[in-house]
Amino acid sequence: MEAELIFCEDTRVTKKLLNLLSEKYAYDFSNKEFKSFHSHNEDEILKTITKDTFTKNVVYCSDAGMPCVSDPGAKLVEFCIKNSIEYDVIPGANALLTAFAMSGFNYTEFTFFGFLDHKGATRASKLEEVLNNSRVSILYESPHRLIKLLEELNKKEPNRTIFLVKEISKKFQETFKDSAENIYLNLKNVDIKGEWVVVIEPKEKIGLNLELEDILPLELPPKIKAKLIAKLSGESVKEVYQKLLDKI
Repeated sequence: MEAELIFCEDTRVTKKLLNLLSEKYAYDFSNKEFKSFHSHNEDEILKTITKDTFTKNVVYCSDAGMPCVSDPGAKLVEFCIKNSIEYDVIPGANALLTAFAMSGFNYTEFTFFGFLDHKGATRASKLEEVLNNSRVSILYESPHRLIKLLEELNKKEPNRTIFLVKEISKKFQETFKDSAENIYLNLKNVDIKGEWVVVIEPKEKIGLNLELEDILPLELPPKIKAKLIAKLSGESVKEVYQKLLDKI
């Protein structure tokens, strides 16, 4: 109610929401200033504002879900931090966390991958990362690409358990939990609608994880040992190799 300037991912969507609130609670939003702020124009908008812009009460509102979580907003937060502008975040409905809680997977860790690339090598490599993840993997997917994703999951890991939920907290919310194969077969001929969250159980670990202490004593050529250590430590192979040579 105190906001004077409202940045919106889509001004039409925000105004529609405010009109509903106005009708229900007799709020007056007629004197508010609305400005578009989305992923395609945020850099240009940030060039037009200064710290003085925030002498007004400023609010940012995304279309749905939580700003900065696969939604615009992070650059506006960064602007505030760099310019020592006080700001706050009001938690709202969050599809990522809600889906994780709804999934029934009994794990404490997850990795959020957002939306996968539409196609190409980057999509394929990211999907491999998802399927080899030792944590729960969570993706967002649009209705017109969901079946493609399910088909890929079915081909690669037909027995992997998948949890799907669409339109979280909305009228047509619906959930599915089954093997990748069964979910694909059940949905491949369905008219897919709504926004989806896909939650994938972790890859089962077989055997024990290697530690650095396990590799150092091994009688291996320095180059091979350097590659293994670099893989575990995150250091470059060149740096590890030089350290090994220094110890010889």
